[in-house]
Amino acid sequence: MDKKKLQDQVAIVTGASSGIGAGIARALAREGARVVVNYSSSPDKAAEVLKEIHDGGGEGFTMKANVSREEDVQAMFAETIKRYGTVDILINNAGLQKDARFHEMTLEEWNQVIGINLTGQFLCAREAVKEFMRRGLVPERSKSVGKIICISSVHEVIPWAGHANYAASKGGVMMLMKTIAQEYAPQKIRINSIGPGAIRTPINYAAWQTPQAYNQLLKLIPAKRIGETEDVNGAAVWLASDDSEYVNGITLFVDGGMLLYPGFEDNG
Repeated sequence: MDKKKLQDQVAIVTGASSGIGAGIARALAREGARVVVNYSSSPDKAAEVLKEIHDGGGEGFTMKANVSREEDVQAMFAETIKRYGTVDILINNAGLQKDARFHEMTLEEWNQVIGINLTGQFLCAREAVKEFMRRGLVPERSKSVGKIICISSVHEVIPWAGHANYAASKGGVMMLMKTIAQEYAPQKIRINSIGPGAIRTPINYAAWQTPQAYNQLLKLIPAKRIGETEDVNGAAVWLASDDSEYVNGITLFVDGGMLLYPGFEDNG
């Protein structure tokens, strides 16, 4: 039997109880990783994801942690290391939207989105890097000392009226990722991002729930279909595996061409 791409590696997936995080958690488990299914407020959904992993022959556990709280993040890493000895892969996925017109946006709405989407990625990545450096290279598991994949968005590039907090958080994720990728590449730690476009998940339900909304959305996507979580899964497995060992500091956009300025597809 061929060795699975992530055999015996340990992965923490934040925000893994639904949507993109749940899909990535299942995909990593299929490739042999032991997966920590992190959640903040949906234990039942996290348990369902874990059951699917177990039913497929995989291994893992669920862990409640609010990634914007330093003590929660530290406890999650400590519990993972206690159970499995180390962490090899971090999927920095947890995120949310609190949309408002800019002049009506409250400080609470701003701080909550920045806290989860950006500060949460900082806290988790910091703990991951500490563990990677403590453990060092284990060549039989991976050519890299550790891998971090930040889930960003096309809105690290595309401005988004009515979503200033979200777009600012994703622009911050881009520069956080690139900066720490540059800083830790000499230690054989690889840090990259995935930038999804419109993916069919609960966070953007309003954009695809009706035929009218869906058809309006397709005007922004040259591929003329909404993305599915499965479209992101393969990118995550690739970036976490030795297949991408020389890839560091990129955002891999999974967006059906949304960044291709589709307004110009018929000559503008």
